[in-house]
Parts: sequence; structure tokens; C-alpha cells
Amino acid sequence: MSQFKGKVAVVTGGARDIGRAISIKLAKEGAKVVVNYFNSKAGGKETVAEIKSFGGEAIAVKADVSNLKDIKKLKKKAVKAFGDKIHILVNNTGGLFARKTLQEFDEAFYDLVMNVNFKSTVFVMQAFEPLMGKGTSIINLSSLAARDGGGGGSSLYASSKGATTTFTRGMAKELGPKGIRVNAICPGMIATKFHDDFTKDEVRTIVAGKTPVRREGSADEVADLVVYLASDKSSFITGANFDINGGLAFS
Repeated sequence: MSQFKGKVAVVTGGARDIGRAISIKLAKEGAKVVVNYFNSKAGGKETVAEIKSFGGEAIAVKADVSNLKDIKKLKKKAVKAFGDKIHILVNNTGGLFARKTLQEFDEAFYDLVMNVNFKSTVFVMQAFEPLMGKGTSIINLSSLAARDGGGGGSSLYASSKGATTTFTRGMAKELGPKGIRVNAICPGMIATKFHDDFTKDEVRTIVAGKTPVRREGSADEVADLVVYLASDKSSFITGANFDINGGLAFS
């Protein structure tokens, strides 16, 4: 299939886990993909190599998207590689970093969590929106945590994702008249390094058991939803926050 043939996609945090799955699926649908990474240099190269292995086009660009200078660098390299039109923008960069209670926060930790999860989304959208127009799509990655406050020690992460959810709705209103749709995806328990690092195995088992489908989700399943929201098949959908959590929580 090549529903995105001739289109350009930018995926922040596109080198591993959900971001990698998104990058590859968009490329398989014909998009030229800018795979952004920061710490995952090897993952960026591997993702691009896989895309090229089936005839796709992609570049890997290192950039800290919580830093405005790096965002400008990402934009410059995207334009140099694929031209000055962006059709799909996926704000996937994010992280929990550590589980901390209120009394364990310090200002540096607050800034890290909010900047990586929310500031990045705001200013990447600000940078790339002028290159987008009628029929284009922005997909932000929020979280189930935005709905329920997150698990223990993740209140700042949950709050940053709540801000992403609200910003998505506001931008849908602001950018809709320009023909740009803005939606968000709110994953629940997805089998990724995120949970390998921050969630105990017994907790994962309990959470998966509480879902009606009795399992964790996969990065590919999230990527499939991104492809749908980037496509013309979802042309009347904007300002929505899509739950993908196996039925753990309903809208």
C-alpha cells in the first residue's frame, strides 16, 4: 500500500519502541520519514536501515526536542532532505525518568519531565506548523495516565500528558481552519522499554489481567492507530484523544 506516497512525516522519538513502530508503518505506507532521536543513535540507524530495506526513504536526525535550538536544527534537516512541506507530524517523545512522590520532587526533575513531555510537543508543533496545510495531520502521544493520574510516583508524568491532551484540543480549534487536524493517542499498558524500566513485572501482570482482553498492547497496535489518524480515512476527526488500553478505561 502507498496511501502516503509523496508525503513527508516527522516522528519525534522515532528510534525505538512506539516511535520506531510508527516510523516503519508510515514508511511502509509510502511516507518519507524523518526519524528523530536523542539518546538512541543506534536505534535511529537501525530504524532507517529497516525502512530502506523495503525501499522506503528515511533519515535519522539527532535533536533534543525540549531545546528550541535543536528543534530548529531538526526542521532544517527535514527540509533539506525532503522539501518544505510536512504532511504528518507525530509528537512521540516522552519519558517518566523516575517515580517520585511530591516530597521527592525538585525543580530540576519538574523541568525535565514537563519539558520532555509537554514543552517538546508545543514547540515542535510551533516549528513545523508553517510547513503544514490543508489535509495534513498532527498526532500527539498522550497517555492513560492523563485520565487517571498515573501509577505511584508518576504524577508529574501524568500531569504533563494531561497538558498534552488539553493542548491537542486547543490546537484542533486553532489549526482546523487551516486544514490541519490535531489528535492525540492515549496508550495504556504497552509492552515497551518504558515499562521494562519503570514498572514491576507483578504490576504489569495485574494491570494486564484487569483489561477485558487480558494482555498488554503492542507498539505496532499504537502505530496502526497513528496511520489511521494520519490518513484521509479520518478526515472528519480532530480534537480527539483516542484510548488504546485494551478496555482498561473507557471514554
